[in-house]
Parts: sequence; structure tokens; C-alpha cells
Amino acid sequence: QNYFAQHGRYTAGTATRYTPGLLIGGDGHQALATGFKVGTRFHSAPVIRIGDGKLMQLGETLAADERWRLMMFAGSGDDAGSNSPVRLLCDWLTNDAQSPIKRHTPAGADVDALFDYRAVFQQSHHNLPITAMPALLFPRVGKLGLRDYEKAFCALTDAKHDIYEIRGIKRQQGCLVVVRPDQYIAQVLPLAARDELAAFFAAFMLSAY
Repeated sequence: QNYFAQHGRYTAGTATRYTPGLLIGGDGHQALATGFKVGTRFHSAPVIRIGDGKLMQLGETLAADERWRLMMFAGSGDDAGSNSPVRLLCDWLTNDAQSPIKRHTPAGADVDALFDYRAVFQQSHHNLPITAMPALLFPRVGKLGLRDYEKAFCALTDAKHDIYEIRGIKRQQGCLVVVRPDQYIAQVLPLAARDELAAFFAAFMLSAY
């Protein structure tokens, strides 16, 4: 029984670790999240959804829908307010011509048609209203332009279930985890590493303009 549990990930087919290549970046920023090893499967942890206070597994929010994921883990004190790292990254992704959204998303498509965005904060969900989130984390999507309430989360406060503790995420700096459509981790980057993020996707994605 112990042996089976020890090798359970191999048996389940999730023990693969891809080496750096076109779709897997380097591990130069791995220290920002030691529990999200570049090239390995994205493993879940419990979080609370800000929109409705629901306790859930972060990994279970990622559907098998062919989209790339940009998973933002906010640093200490970051509440997505003005000039915070998460806010600045979201604004850049939404507005800058070199961002992956602007550069690769087809014209007329939803803002999350090609890339899906999630953010996890360290504060209590009682202190972070969903309506105060950047537009990227509270977007209008679909034919009816309905709000998506499922992109912003909070970490649990007890160490046993805190995603920052479980996945070794640096609390002060936070980080950005890029997850492939097959849910393998392609990059771990600082929240401010915009040039690196843009260059990674530009290497294999077509420009939309």
C-alpha cells in the first residue's frame, strides 16, 4: 500500500516532467514557487472563490478547453488596487499591443478566448469585493456579455490548506504561473516579467495583426 501511494502519480500518468523547449520555458525563476515545478503537472490546492465565497480546488476550475492559463499569485498586501503588481499586469495584458492577448487573440473574440486568467490573493475574501477586481478578472464574455465571477480567489489562512504554503510560493513577491492547455507548467515568472511572457508566446503563436 505504501509503495503504491508513493508511485501513485506515475501510475496515474502525471509524473512526466518535460524539459525546456518551445512550449516549456526555463526554470530561472523557479524559486518564486518551488511547488510548481516547470515542466510538471499543475497540482491543485484549496482556495476560496471571491465571487461567492465558495471553497473549492483551484485545479478543478481549469476546464479541458484548449486555452493557456495565466495564474497570478499576488504578493503580500496586493489587493489588485491601483498600481499593485496584479493590477499593472492585468492592465498591460488588456491594453498593450505586445501583450499575448492583444498580439495573438483573434479580432472580435472574447478577451479570454485564447488565454484564461486566474488570480489568487492572500487577503480574506470578505475584504476583496469582486466588483473591485481589474476588468480582466471580472470580464464580460459570451454573446450576452455576462460577467464571469470565477477568475479571482483567495488563499485559505491556515497553513495546512494555504496554497502559498503548500506550493512554496514566495509571499512577498508572488508570481505568475503559465500553464499549458494540457495543464503542465510552462513557466514560473515574476509578475512584472512582461517581456519574458510576451517573448515566450511570440515564439510559437501567430500574430493576430
